[in-house]
Amino acid sequence: MEPELIQYPTFDEVNGKPRMIPAFVYRPRNANGKTPVLLSIHGGPEGQSLPNFSPLINLLVNELGVAVVVPNVRGSSGYGKTYLKLDNGPKREESVRDIGALLDWIAKQPDLDATRVGVYGGSYGGYMSLATMTNYNARMRCGVDLFGISNFTTFLKNTSSYRADLRRVEYGDERDPAMQAVFEQISPINKIKNITKPMLVYQGKNDPRVPLTESEQMVDGLKKQGNKVWYIMAQDEGHSLAKKANRDYTYGAMMLFLRDNLVNLVK
Repeated sequence: MEPELIQYPTFDEVNGKPRMIPAFVYRPRNANGKTPVLLSIHGGPEGQSLPNFSPLINLLVNELGVAVVVPNVRGSSGYGKTYLKLDNGPKREESVRDIGALLDWIAKQPDLDATRVGVYGGSYGGYMSLATMTNYNARMRCGVDLFGISNFTTFLKNTSSYRADLRRVEYGDERDPAMQAVFEQISPINKIKNITKPMLVYQGKNDPRVPLTESEQMVDGLKKQGNKVWYIMAQDEGHSLAKKANRDYTYGAMMLFLRDNLVNLVK
C-alpha cells in the first residue's frame, strides 16, 4: 500500500510563510463515509518515518478500515539541521503543537472523521502519544503508548548511565533548575488529569532505555483516577517488541482496543 505524501501548515512561520510539516497518509480503499484516523508518531526523537512496508499499518488500514497518518514533526531527521533542532530542550512541546496543527488539517479533510482520532507511538513516540493525550484530550478518542517517557526527570535519572548525557543534549539537563521547571510543566505524568479517554500501555520489563517505572507510574496514575487503561508488560523484552509472541499478542490487543475505542466506540 502506497501512502500519499502531504504537507500541512503549523503554528509558526518561515520567511513570512507558514512552516509546513510533512506527513504520509495511508487511506483505506473503498471506504464508506468518513474514516477514523490513527496518528502514528515515530521515536527518536531524531528519527524519520519513511513510506516503508509496515505490517501493522497494513493491518490497521485493510482490516480495521482506519486511515493512518504518519507525520515527521519538527525534530525529525532528513529535513536539515535547523529542523532537527527545533524541538531541543525547552522547545519540546513545540513538536506537540505540530500534532495540534495536524488535527486541524484532519478536520478539513472530507474523507477523514475528526471526531474519531487516536494516537500511537513507541519510545519517544510513546511520549508524543502521552503528550498528545494530555494536550488535546478533547479532540482524541484514545491513545496507545509503547514504552514512552512519562516524566523527563525520572527518565533521565533512571535510564542507563551510558545514555544519560547524550539524552540531556536533546531533552535538556534535569540538574539545571530552569530546565527542571520546564520538565515539571511538560511531563505527561504531571498533566495526567487531562486524560479522560481510554489508553493502552505496553512496556518491556527489562528496558534499559525507557525504564519500566516510566510506564508503571503512568498506568498507576490512570487507574487511580478511574481511567479505562489496558496494560501489557512483557517479562522477557527490553526496549522493543522483538519477540514474535509478544508482538503478535500486543498488536492483537491493539486491534481490539482500537476497534472498540476508535472505530466502533463501544462504551
